[in-house]
Amino acid sequence: MAAAARVEYIAPWWVYWLHNIPHVDFSLRQGNDEFNPKDPGYQQSLLFLALFIAVCAAVNLLIISVYLICVCCCKKEEETETKKSKPCCVTWTAAVSGLLCCAAVGIGFYGNSETNDGVYQLTYSLDNANHTLAGIDALVSSTSVRMKEDLDQHLLRLNEIFATRGDYIQSLRFMQQMAGNIIQQLSSLPNWQSTSVNLSQIARQISFMEYYRWLSYLFLFIVDLVICLVTCLGLARKSKCLLLIMLCCGLTTLMLSWASLSFETSSAVGTSDFCVAPDKFIMNMTQDQLTAEVVHYYLYCSQSLRNPFQQALTIYQRSLTTMQIQIQGLLQFAVPIFPTAQKDLQGIQLLLNTSESNLHQITALLDCRGLHKDYLEAIIGICYDGVEGLLYLGLFSLLAALAFTAMLCAVPGAWKHLAYRDRDYNDIDDEDPFNPQARRIAVHNPDRAQMRSFCSYSSSLGSQSSLQPPTQGVSNAPVAEYMNQAALFGGNPRYENVPLIGRGSPPPTYTPSMRATYLSMNEEPAGIYSNVYPA
Repeated sequence: MAAAARVEYIAPWWVYWLHNIPHVDFSLRQGNDEFNPKDPGYQQSLLFLALFIAVCAAVNLLIISVYLICVCCCKKEEETETKKSKPCCVTWTAAVSGLLCCAAVGIGFYGNSETNDGVYQLTYSLDNANHTLAGIDALVSSTSVRMKEDLDQHLLRLNEIFATRGDYIQSLRFMQQMAGNIIQQLSSLPNWQSTSVNLSQIARQISFMEYYRWLSYLFLFIVDLVICLVTCLGLARKSKCLLLIMLCCGLTTLMLSWASLSFETSSAVGTSDFCVAPDKFIMNMTQDQLTAEVVHYYLYCSQSLRNPFQQALTIYQRSLTTMQIQIQGLLQFAVPIFPTAQKDLQGIQLLLNTSESNLHQITALLDCRGLHKDYLEAIIGICYDGVEGLLYLGLFSLLAALAFTAMLCAVPGAWKHLAYRDRDYNDIDDEDPFNPQARRIAVHNPDRAQMRSFCSYSSSLGSQSSLQPPTQGVSNAPVAEYMNQAALFGGNPRYENVPLIGRGSPPPTYTPSMRATYLSMNEEPAGIYSNVYPA
C-alpha cells in the first residue's frame, strides 16, 4: 500500500511547463531552476519574472496613453459619419468588454477557490503531521518519566522490604537495568519537538497569508464587477460624470490586474520548481534536525526500506517483556513471604502494562504510512489544486487587463458622442421646451431667459416686417401693425401664435375711439377680440 501510494504522485504537465520557464537574474544570465528560496540568485530569477510583467503593464499604459492622445488631438471627421459610427462602436466595445470582464471574474472565482482548496489541504496535512509528531514526543516523554521516577520509587521500597533476601534484591537490580535500557532506547529516537514546532509555525503562517490573499482577490472581483456596472450605467444614462469615475477606477483596476498577474506568475513558477523535486528540498531542509535515513524512510515509505527505529523498538519490547517476567515471579513467590511488597509489585506491573501500551502506540505513530500519507496529500494539494488555481488566476488577471484596456479606449468615443449630443441640443431654439439648456437657463437665470426671449422676438419681428405689404393709411399705428401681421399669417385675425405687439413693453393705451375704428374695419363681432382689447 505504501509503495502504491507513493507512485500516485506524478507532477502534472503544467508544473513541468512552468518549471521550464527561463530563470534569468538581473544580469540576464541563466540562473539555477532548483527551488531554493534562501538563495539570492533564485530570488532574483523570480523577481525578474515579476519585473517583466511590470514592464508589460508599462507598455500597456503607454499604448493606452498614445491612443487617447491621438484620439483627442486628431482632426474631427464629418459629423454625420461620427454620429453614425461612434455610438455603435462604443456600444459594441462596451458590451464585449463587459462580457469579457464577467468571464474573467468567473474564471477568477474558480481559480481562487482551487488555490484556497490546495492551500487548505496543505495546512490540514501539516497539522496532521504535527499532531502525529507531537503525540510521539508526548508518549516517549511520559514513558521515560515513568520508567525513571515512578519505577525508582517502587524499587526503593522493595529494596527495604527484601533486604534479607539477596535473590529478590538481584531481581530488582535486573529490572532496574532493563528500565535503563528502555530509557536509553527511547532517548535514541528522534526528537520531534523542533520539527513539530516548525510545522506548526509554517501551517499558521500559510493559513494567515492565504486568508488575506483569498480576501484580497474576492475584493478585486467585486471591484471589477462594480466598475463594469458603472460603465454600462454611464453609457446608458450618457453621464460624463460616471464616465470620468469609470476612467479613474478603470486605470486603478488595470494596474491591480497587472500586479496580481505579476504575483501569480512568480508564485506559480516558484511552486512548480518545488513540485518538480519536493523530496530533495525537504531532505536539504531537514538535514540538520533528522538523519538522511529517517527522512528517506518517510518520504518514500517503501516496503523494501528498513525501519530505522526497528532496533530501538525491539530492545524496548524485549526489556519490557523481561521485566514483566520478573514481576510475575516476585508476585508468585515473594508475596506469600512479604505481604507488604504486594502493593509495590502490583504498581510496577501496572506501570509495565502502561509502558507496553505506549510502545504499541509509538510503533504505530513511527510507521511511515501515516506521515507519508500526510506528506503525499500536502504535495498533491499544493502542486495540483494550488498551481492550477494560480494559473486560472493568472488567466483572470490577463483577461481583466484586456477588458479594461478596451473600456478605457472606448471612453473617448463615448465622450465625443455625448459632446455631439449636447451640441445638437444647443442648436435647438432656445424657447423649445424640450431643450435642456433652455430649461436650465430659465430655472437658474430668469433675467437672462427673458432677455433671450425678447431678443429672439425682436429679430423675428424684423424679419416678418420685411415681408409685410405696404402699411394702410390708418391713424392708429398699433392697430395697423397688428392687422398687417394678421394678413401675413393667413389673413385670419384669430391666429393665436402671433405675438402681441409690445410684449416686451407696456401695452398701448386703450381709448373708445380706437375700438370704434377697429370695429369699422372688421365687421366681426367685438367679442372675438375681447381677449386682446378688453372692454
